[in-house]
Amino acid sequence: MLILNKTAGVFSKPSRRKPYEFLRSFNFYPGKLFLHKLVLGIETSCDDTAAAVVDETGNVLGEAIHSQTEVHLKTGGIVPPVAQQLHRENIQRIVQEALSASKVSPSELSAIATTVKPGLALSLGVGLSFSLQLVHQLKKPFIPIHHMEAHALTIRLLNKVEFPFLVLLISGGHCLLALVRGVSDFLLLGKSLDIAPGDMLDKVARRLSLIKHPECSTMSGGKAIEHLAKQGNKLHFDIKPPMQRAKNCDFSFSGLQHVIDKIIMQKEKEEGIQKGQILSSAAHIAAAVQHTIACHIAKRTHRAILFCKQRHLLSQSNAVLVVSGGVASNLYIRKALEIVTNATQCTLLCPPPRLCTDNGIMIAWNGIERLRAGVGVLHNTEGIRYEPKCPLGVDISEEVGEAAIKVPRLKMEI
Repeated sequence: MLILNKTAGVFSKPSRRKPYEFLRSFNFYPGKLFLHKLVLGIETSCDDTAAAVVDETGNVLGEAIHSQTEVHLKTGGIVPPVAQQLHRENIQRIVQEALSASKVSPSELSAIATTVKPGLALSLGVGLSFSLQLVHQLKKPFIPIHHMEAHALTIRLLNKVEFPFLVLLISGGHCLLALVRGVSDFLLLGKSLDIAPGDMLDKVARRLSLIKHPECSTMSGGKAIEHLAKQGNKLHFDIKPPMQRAKNCDFSFSGLQHVIDKIIMQKEKEEGIQKGQILSSAAHIAAAVQHTIACHIAKRTHRAILFCKQRHLLSQSNAVLVVSGGVASNLYIRKALEIVTNATQCTLLCPPPRLCTDNGIMIAWNGIERLRAGVGVLHNTEGIRYEPKCPLGVDISEEVGEAAIKVPRLKMEI
């Protein structure tokens, strides 16, 4: 989703509410015995307020989410102070709903896990402040969560995926390729050098005024592009994928966005319409954008697989590629990646769409993973702060670039 302005991060300020005040509204279930570890996960990194309770066997005992999509569609992007206020208004109710659905009383929790990095500063601050208050009142361990780590590990909630595996995280705010060697052990192979693919799709949808399109008026930008692309010809415009000469695993989308902007301006002149009106060629533009993004992502991922196999970082015969994040729900991009995994004898795994977008389940599960591994479980939260920008793992992207692996050409017949 397009972010309309940015705010710097600061240390979170604890709430001045009296201890235990908001816990009075929670339902308690005395006598119910839980034999497994239980983690409450809280997510507020962007524009969804989410919470879930998950046990160590992967059972989702309760979840709740409040989406701000409709509000932000009206402004054409996320306004951080608005997102912050909506998080504040809904976080207590969402946490209470997740706990009530799980029939777990707060005192029975093993720990509380919360997204603290990366994300929108004002949004992260709400989740962290609320969580620290809850941690202090219940005297429970706190597990700070890296949002992208949570996306990467979600697949292990659903499938028996062993380390190591390759992960492609594609969303509205992120785009990266990493080798996952353990719960908190990542090697970063490549990342976007500018904007994320989801951000670009939102911007193109906004420029095409798809919110005014009768079939797309209630859809997010990415969903609108995917929907409209089915009606268009992906080859109607001759658009080259970015970074074709760069033999690394980094991504770039801003240059492609400028190319699309020029095409839209030219088409508006040709059709004699004003900015803000729907182009007759909108479906062709949507199809071309989606196809070009899919090809770009597929080629960088192909190189990452070849690099990892060449360096014996992945198994030659049963390697796994996990694709997660909001853009991973785009079926066209998934099909492009299937072509790559079929060509490289890899298994492609994607969480279901509802777990690709931001949710509390992935945060709670990441908390379970860290609790079991004994990694990053805090009993003292003094000095904990949120980080709007934070890399994932150890960056070896230069090494990948130096390897300069040539990628065989694949037919992207989707």
